[in-house]
Amino acid sequence: MLNPSDIYEVDEQTAAQLAERTAEGRGPVLVHAVRGFVDAGNAGQLAAGHLLEELPAARLATFDADQLLDYRSRRPTMTFDRTGWTEYGDPELAVDLVEDATGLPFLLLHGVEPDVQWERYVAAVRQIVERFDVPLTVGLHGIPMGVPHTRPISVTASATRPELVADHPSWFGTVQVPASASALLELRLGQSGHDAASFAVHVPHYLAQSAFPQAAVAGLANVERLTGLDLRVAALGSAADDALEEIERQVAGSTEVAAVVHALEEQYDAFSRNIGRTSLLASATELPTADELGAEFERFLAEQTDDGDS
Repeated sequence: MLNPSDIYEVDEQTAAQLAERTAEGRGPVLVHAVRGFVDAGNAGQLAAGHLLEELPAARLATFDADQLLDYRSRRPTMTFDRTGWTEYGDPELAVDLVEDATGLPFLLLHGVEPDVQWERYVAAVRQIVERFDVPLTVGLHGIPMGVPHTRPISVTASATRPELVADHPSWFGTVQVPASASALLELRLGQSGHDAASFAVHVPHYLAQSAFPQAAVAGLANVERLTGLDLRVAALGSAADDALEEIERQVAGSTEVAAVVHALEEQYDAFSRNIGRTSLLASATELPTADELGAEFERFLAEQTDDGDS
């Protein structure tokens, strides 16, 4: 493996400020929400944006994204204005020092998920964890699930020690899924003796491609409970209410959409009555697939756009 310390730089002034603030106590918790191949409802992205907007932050470490991304598979955006290029959307992967609402410092790892050199990236994050005496690393993101938006939002919790997520039910047995850099980070931190956990928020699969602030609220609320941080989650309430109002408007305007949502509600309630099952999917009800649900919502939205143009 190439030297992990060569893919990031630490702002030593910010590092010194952090050292002064944690000299007589434990180190800061590290929260991570990088944009990877799956983040249903933009749960992690919305959560990270909320933290950086609502809380004071300073750059602690910056990764060399140019070494970690495959631009052919994930291209940044550029702006062309009349006769020339005017702007380039630099990919960013960084760790910020953030203060919660009570002034307690914590670290936020955010930006784009690396495409390559995962083990080197994970080793670099572990160096940061060890340098700044991070006692706990917590991640959050969204995953699509066969659940309705009208029921309480649940999460799949994982951790390097079962005690860290003992209050959360296990929704799955043994499954194999495509890997992510964040999941590998949790695994490797545990193998090296560090505490780590994550919350995968269950997002209705018909909303997986849309911004769903409720998912960010649920994820951050779980991070708060585990870490004791005050992340000003209530500030997301207005955006969550607006999103829910728009979803309800769309459901009310389509009998097909209302039917599939009702079917998901029956499925969810059946599972709740038989909580011993290991899957969110109840076998008694035949439901449309995620693609079918998404196509129906897209058709409905297209119809609304056409009506508005006429």
